[in-house]
Amino acid sequence: MAEEAQLARLGLFDARVPRYTSYPTAPHFNSDVNARVFRDWVRAIPEGARISLYMHVPFCRRLCWFCACRTQGTASDDPVRAYAEVLKAELAILAADLPRGVTLSRLHWGGGTPTMMPPEVMAEVARRVFDVVPLGPDAEFSVEIDPNEIDDGRLDALAAAGMNRASIGVQDFDPAIQEAIGRDQTFEVTKLAIDKLRARGIASLNADILFGLPFQTRERIAASVQKLLSLSPDRVALYGYAHVPWMARRQVMIPSDALPRPEERLRLFETARDLFVADGYAEIGIDHFALPSDGLAVAAREGRLRRNFQGYTDDTASVLVGLGASSISRFPQGYAQNAPSTSAYTKAVRAGEYATAKGHIFRGEDVLRARMIEALMCDFRIDLAELTRDFGATDAQVRAMFDRAKAEFGDMVDVTAVGIAIPERARPLTRMIARAFDAYDLSKSGHSPAV
Repeated sequence: MAEEAQLARLGLFDARVPRYTSYPTAPHFNSDVNARVFRDWVRAIPEGARISLYMHVPFCRRLCWFCACRTQGTASDDPVRAYAEVLKAELAILAADLPRGVTLSRLHWGGGTPTMMPPEVMAEVARRVFDVVPLGPDAEFSVEIDPNEIDDGRLDALAAAGMNRASIGVQDFDPAIQEAIGRDQTFEVTKLAIDKLRARGIASLNADILFGLPFQTRERIAASVQKLLSLSPDRVALYGYAHVPWMARRQVMIPSDALPRPEERLRLFETARDLFVADGYAEIGIDHFALPSDGLAVAAREGRLRRNFQGYTDDTASVLVGLGASSISRFPQGYAQNAPSTSAYTKAVRAGEYATAKGHIFRGEDVLRARMIEALMCDFRIDLAELTRDFGATDAQVRAMFDRAKAEFGDMVDVTAVGIAIPERARPLTRMIARAFDAYDLSKSGHSPAV
């Protein structure tokens, strides 16, 4: 309890801070990045490079109340089929600008519910992707799968297309909690989907589970985690639910008076974390867990762990191209985001243009600070020698930043001759400590709770 009191004094239970899947964060994107800039960045990719690609499908059969993703409900397949045609047109635009010999390191289909696409549409979209950017050696093709929105035909299409990793959202298996968040997904339906995936040779499985949901208790989250562990996922993301009904209006359906207090959120996280660790999972960063043999755990042990818009990754590609409405691309020069609305995205692509609406061009200390924040989020430490060697920083420049963090967090950070580190007892503060290295004004941006 003494540690919890110290965390409270430092503001952990009151703070709202970025998740730092990018730096600067998306609220600071601006109109400096447009379709012309995006095209220049694509053409600047070196010949023969390995890149990653994210494809966003913003449709769901039903809208879960807890979700803040950009998606829309549809009972018909017609909008999904029409959207797939736009994705293929966007791929054709990209193909005209990509340098020769570029291959894929990672391909991820997210949403929304990409498994809403009919089997023949999935197959055609995958074919078009690989015509433009073929999979490279040891590449990973992952798809977010809704167990309620999958069948044998679609699983066969995905397996035939080369999917080798599946990602399943669990959130919580407790029926009362599922009812409160508008997510009806039984353990049996989830297990059946996983069994069918593995029967088709999809050996690598990710799962997402949430803490901080309404009516969630330590006993209830423990029961859900134990059920999830019985399915033996290779990786698990343990995310904190962010209640932001002013941004995601569907969240007004969730009873806010049933949400756990911030202090209880921390205990929910710790309960779930302890169960994963006891079952042999390695802790990855602030909220992921992986079996020791999984690529994410290997990358963490070897100091190669990275962070992007999907969370933690072992992907080392310097370019991530986002396809679809609202998707974000990352280049060495900066970030670019497509138009968020499906209609604006579709209009641009049908006119033969990229749908880039905004982004950020790296300037000043952006790249340096981005690496410092990523290092803290991934490894809980910053190596001074790396910054001076690889980013042109001076010793005095970096140490001034270290000193400011030390002044704010005291013994919750350790400053040494080689860098700065977050001791294990202070790791709940990681996002807050990372914020100390953020040079942008955070007051105007709504972010998620620090715990």
